[in-house]
Formats: sequence, C-alpha cells, structure tokens
Amino acid sequence: DLGVEFKTGVEVGKDVTLDELRKEGYEAFYVAIGAWKSTPIGVPGEKLKGVMAGIDFLRRTNSSRKPAIGENVAVIGGGNVAIDVARSAVRLGAKSVIVVYRRTEAEMPADAEEVAEAKAEGVKFKFLAAPAQIEGKDGKAAALKLQLMELGEPDASGRRKPVPTGEMVEIPCDTVVSAVGEKVESEVFTRNGITVDEKGIPAFKTNL
Repeated sequence: DLGVEFKTGVEVGKDVTLDELRKEGYEAFYVAIGAWKSTPIGVPGEKLKGVMAGIDFLRRTNSSRKPAIGENVAVIGGGNVAIDVARSAVRLGAKSVIVVYRRTEAEMPADAEEVAEAKAEGVKFKFLAAPAQIEGKDGKAAALKLQLMELGEPDASGRRKPVPTGEMVEIPCDTVVSAVGEKVESEVFTRNGITVDEKGIPAFKTNL
C-alpha cells in the first residue's frame, strides 16, 4: 500500500549483483536474510545417521517429512531452538528427551517460561555437560559421550566459562540434535565481494 515493490525468486549475487543495483540508482541496501544455517557440533561422530541440525529438525517436523527419531533423543544447546526441538521430539513420540547444556540452568539463554513448559511435558535436562563424542553402531548414532563441566571465571559474554572436569558420562540416544547456534548463509555477501566472519556476518560496520 505504501508503494513497496516485491520481487520474488531473485537471488542477490547470482541473479543480480549489488553493483548492478547501484547502477540502477539504488543507494542503500538492507539485508534481512536471517540466520538459517546451523552451527556444527564439532565432535567425532556428528556425521552418523541420526545426527541432525536443530533448524533442519524443526523444518522437517513442520512438513510432511517428519523425522524418524526413535525412543531416545538428546538435544545439545541451551537456547530457544533447543527447547523447541526437545518439545517437538516429545510430541513426535520419543520416550526420553534430554537437553544437554554446558552451563547451569541460570545461564541458559532460553526463555524461562519455555524451559518450564518443556519440563512439564517431560523433557529432562543435563546441565554442566558438553558433547565430547557421538558413539555409533552400524553407522547410526547410539550414544552421546559427555564431558562434565564446572563454571570458571566469566568470559566475554559476562557468563562464567564452563571448564572441563575430566569426568565423562554416556547417555543412550537414537537421535542427536545440534542446537548450539545459527549462522548466516553468507553467499549473498561473499558473491558480492563482502568479507564475513566465522558466523557469516559482514565484517564491515554500517554507517548510521
């Protein structure tokens, strides 16, 4: 109604470049593509069958291709995506769903209300634990080996940094879902010659 024009099916950097848009007279660009690419766990075994990324899990859960998750599901992470995944796994029929987080509940970034509702639905939590390895059997996830942690000095985020204790535990799992963070699919930037950091965020600062 305000005169905004929408052009769908156009991939910036592939179908049209920022330089081409500048030549057409556009002077400013606002990129709002979200962060829809999951961060890998970074441990041995994450390529096994039954290991999924949180965003992919939620996407499939809300489609006709619902994932087969088995009875035991481990979710790695402490944010709202991790809680969404855990609650979805319960609704998909998992008998045991456990959220693994490397700090304590007090440091979890997930909404407290979401955490409380997850507990009410039967989701369990394993705090002060970090994934060390995903054990497999016949090419499929079978167990998650965890490094127990303790809180040390505050890190750059202001939260106390989790420090390994050297003690290990193992929990059985048919499915492991990584919800340790998201990053930007940065091709829209790199195709236009813009440098990005490890999370796909442009390395330049915007003039305000």
